[in-house]
Amino acid sequence: MRRLLTVGFVPSVLFVTCVWVLLRADSYGGRSDWGSALPSSSGDWTGNLLGIAACASLLALLLHPFQVRAVRVLEGYWDRWPATAGLAGVLVAIQRRRHHALRARASRTGPVAADARRRLATRPPVDVLLPTALGNALRFGEITAGERYGLTTLSSWPRIYMQVSDRMAQALRSTRDALDTSVNLCWSFLSAATVLGIGLSDEPGVRWLFAPVLGLAAVAYKGAVIAAQAYSGLMHVVFDLHRFDLLEALHHRLPAERKDEREAFARVSHLFSGHGVPDLPYEHGAWRGSCADDAAKP
Repeated sequence: MRRLLTVGFVPSVLFVTCVWVLLRADSYGGRSDWGSALPSSSGDWTGNLLGIAACASLLALLLHPFQVRAVRVLEGYWDRWPATAGLAGVLVAIQRRRHHALRARASRTGPVAADARRRLATRPPVDVLLPTALGNALRFGEITAGERYGLTTLSSWPRIYMQVSDRMAQALRSTRDALDTSVNLCWSFLSAATVLGIGLSDEPGVRWLFAPVLGLAAVAYKGAVIAAQAYSGLMHVVFDLHRFDLLEALHHRLPAERKDEREAFARVSHLFSGHGVPDLPYEHGAWRGSCADDAAKP
């Protein structure tokens, strides 16, 4: 319920309220009559609030299946669309120049270099950069969290997520909710700025209203980037703490040394990709013992 309220309902309410006010002020039919935009009686207030809540709830439900797509568009996965493929290439080139500039600053000494090294530590390699800061913040976790141990992050993440502790799961859910909420707020403010720009296009005196709404969209986007960086950091923590739980859940023998670990996880990743069954010995004894202990508990 909390996720539905913050992630879906609140951003939808903001957009629906903007459209509702513009419609009541007749902004699309001529000059806005702001005096009629606000309800004039308690019954009118109640009816308007119920109408806004109903429309926002319906909009949130309709958009919920597209949540992943809403995030991916802001990440910069635009290559599949001819209209945006060229823009994606330009923005990637800008990201690469920024990456090289950070590397140059990181090679120096002093606080500026320390800040550059900190920022580089949250960015993916230069050859896999995406057009946007949000995309690069998430890609850093998607291609490095499990790869440090020989696991392919994207294919192993749904499986290792099921092995995390309750505290870790709560932290992941909270951070993901913050990310999705910020993304939806960004889309809501961008949409509100669009309808404001259209509705007030013939009113120079109030046309400036869309500018602060765009500013709010930028703030929401920055919040999404910060949440994405935190989420990528938590992905690294999950693989640090629970990668062996994944092997135990698959009933594979735990490796004794680091070189054996990387080999075992590489074979498991091969399995997850659908390219075959790893030649790894099974270890059922510990699992059966834990099951017996659980069954013996009252």
